[in-house]
Amino acid sequence: MSVELSKKGQVLSATGLSAGYDGRAIVTGISVEATPGKVVSIVGPNGSGKSTLLKSMVGVVRVLEGSVAVAGQSITNMAPEQVAKLGVGYVPQIDDVFPPLSVKENLEIGGYLLKRNEVHERIEAVLEFFPKLKVMMTRKAGKLSGGERKMLAMGRVLMLSPSVLVLDEPTANLAPIVATQLLEEYIRGFADFGSTVLLVEQRAKAALRISDWTYVLGGGRVVLEGAPQELSQNPIFVESFLGGGAGARAPRP
Repeated sequence: MSVELSKKGQVLSATGLSAGYDGRAIVTGISVEATPGKVVSIVGPNGSGKSTLLKSMVGVVRVLEGSVAVAGQSITNMAPEQVAKLGVGYVPQIDDVFPPLSVKENLEIGGYLLKRNEVHERIEAVLEFFPKLKVMMTRKAGKLSGGERKMLAMGRVLMLSPSVLVLDEPTANLAPIVATQLLEEYIRGFADFGSTVLLVEQRAKAALRISDWTYVLGGGRVVLEGAPQELSQNPIFVESFLGGGAGARAPRP
């Protein structure tokens, strides 16, 4: 990349974290850590608390107990805008772009913290990484395909040169070939460039292929963790996630 797309990664961690809605915990006592140059994935069945965990780490959902830190600095219950200023970029599963606006306008909004003369340079850096977007700059985001829309969503976040990328199910509703490209070419590429990547992914097999470390959630808790090659040899994990149906049921501690 000729222009710096993202900053050198920082450690993002949660320690003893409990979080949820209306004072009721959905995830309890969770400790996870993502480090520079690595893809750390979180997998688990639907309803296990994966998205709640990510949202609590970036300030969207309130932390009830425990702490969240980036580069050793507490960001617990910090407003999402402040978390972004500290270099943490968050791409939600839904509502990740502004459909009525053009691709260019979405990218410009992503650079809302930049000086006016920096926006163009940042857009050029994003387009270098996502060249497919170059010919779509005037197209409304709502008219993009699923894969194009997710590229735009990540591009918006990259406008601020984040050191940490937090991605919530980026391949949801994408065709398998598009999902594979997104994971193996782009998301893995962020980590190889030095960024920290924390990824929630429903496609367990695909997540393991690009991950350096994986946490398995079940019932709002971490029930397994390890390097992908270790988990792939764990009978409980294989039965629950790599067998008859990924995420069919949560492995027991």
